[in-house]
Amino acid sequence: MSILNSVNSPQTLRTFDLQSLEQYKDELREFLIDTISKTGGHFSANLGAVELAVALHYVFETPHDKLIWDVGHQAYPHKIITGRKEAFKDLRQWGGISGFPKMDESEYDSFGTGHSSTSISAITGMAAASKLLGKTNKHIAVIGDGALSAGQAFEGLNNLGFLKLPVLIILNDNHMGIDPVSGALNDYLAGLKEGDPNFFTRLGIEYKGPVDGHDLLGLVSVFQELKDIKTPLLLHVKTLKGKGFEPAELEQTRWHATGGFDKINPLENKASVGEKFQDVAGKKLLELAKINPKLVAITPAMISGSSLHFMQEVFPERVFDVGIAEQHAVTFAAGLSISGAKPFCFLYSTFLQRGLDQVIHDVCLQKLPVVFCIDRAGLVGEDGPTHHGVFDLSMLQAIPNNVICAPASLNELEDMMEFAEGFDEVPVFIRYPRGTGKRMLSNNNHPVVLGKSQVLKKGKRIALLSFGTILDKVEEVEAILKQAGFEPTLVNMRFLKPLDTNCLEGLLQDHQLFCTFEDAALIGGLGSTLSQWLHKQKASHSLLSFGIPDEFIPHGKTATLFGQIGLSSEDVAEKIVNWI
Repeated sequence: MSILNSVNSPQTLRTFDLQSLEQYKDELREFLIDTISKTGGHFSANLGAVELAVALHYVFETPHDKLIWDVGHQAYPHKIITGRKEAFKDLRQWGGISGFPKMDESEYDSFGTGHSSTSISAITGMAAASKLLGKTNKHIAVIGDGALSAGQAFEGLNNLGFLKLPVLIILNDNHMGIDPVSGALNDYLAGLKEGDPNFFTRLGIEYKGPVDGHDLLGLVSVFQELKDIKTPLLLHVKTLKGKGFEPAELEQTRWHATGGFDKINPLENKASVGEKFQDVAGKKLLELAKINPKLVAITPAMISGSSLHFMQEVFPERVFDVGIAEQHAVTFAAGLSISGAKPFCFLYSTFLQRGLDQVIHDVCLQKLPVVFCIDRAGLVGEDGPTHHGVFDLSMLQAIPNNVICAPASLNELEDMMEFAEGFDEVPVFIRYPRGTGKRMLSNNNHPVVLGKSQVLKKGKRIALLSFGTILDKVEEVEAILKQAGFEPTLVNMRFLKPLDTNCLEGLLQDHQLFCTFEDAALIGGLGSTLSQWLHKQKASHSLLSFGIPDEFIPHGKTATLFGQIGLSSEDVAEKIVNWI
């Protein structure tokens, strides 16, 4: 008889005997496979953390005891145990539960995560506050071996070892991030043995393990032993990413995250239709690398996500996966540039935020011609506010000595990469979205030239200025306006920095209304830039700006999100007509 439905909180789980606990664990894993096959989501990491989640909630008194899941890719079992099983039918959908831990979603989510390597810092702060306030709760953080490679994890360990707080760090070691973990730390972890002095013990953090992360009863026993530690301790747990679903065990990278699939015939899933921006970027990079032997690629643990495997297969010595270390990736690229290489640094927009100081200080200040390919720009959909790439333009605009561009199509991305490869004056930032795109008619008559836009349709009175792939939506707005009797001018801006002021000056003569469009934060983006420029020109022209408002946008399908923030084509066209 199923017991999965009987558990709506860890309190119920704690009433089980060990035999029932084993049954519950098996049913929980099957529920995950069944549910994610319908909804999609992060898959293999969650399968690998089932026993950990069950044992932790069985032994510790959550939510009184504080438990943090680093990144949160593996937190689905935790969410199911803590009363959100029925909500999984709407996982990552608009109005449904998040795919990551979220403090305002449940009292059991002690700290919101989504970016890696924050757990040790956060749990150390919580433990310090508990000591200060005389609280008796326990403090536990679960961090993967991939996330442990990031600088902030070491900063947290350094501080924790110094403060000697009773924090339990669980190292979930499966030799994987999204791709196989690279770096010397992985080799070091493989050789650790309990009782031997090591890096952690030298910092004042006790070490125990490694232990089998899929031996549920063994985990319960060791957690009961460690429940009342008086000093910091790291428990080294070995797990298998994708545990319990053979295709995911065999192809862990492929099954890191997935859309819906046929769990009976999972290999027969249909591939997405159309070319993906990241694949086009990866293939173009290989083409450029064949021509330029100085070209190299850098990524912080996103080989497959950024499609660098195309180049890695041909030139493995020229592709550097530096681990989850965005700050190091940027400065490493700077060092490559200084010594004569031509570095292309591939970063997701949301992860670029973590290397902003290095972009300013180590690259832009020194005018180093690093090319940054900013993947997953704009609203990314179901991953939500931790992963929406909407702040990059606002950050980069304020920094001197750089070029910022965004393609409206797949072939324009290729053209911009070719432009950047031959441009050596300052760094170039090329931002493009997640997923598939389209190819425009040949750009042979409109090559990518520094700071030059492309007038697609010449009209009068209304100028529609588009930056990036939001052009698809702007074309729909233009068609609606045309049906309403207007003849707007449509411009593909291409470059945000430098701005095409020659084109704008020409538009001043026979246009009264400028409308800007961007899938980025309005503050500091194209609209803000044009507003400043119009003010400087002492122009009396009006401006309507369309983009991401000053708020964190929830998770949901991208089309739904655009509608919710008033950026559907119909809403935008109506606002323009009403203004007129």
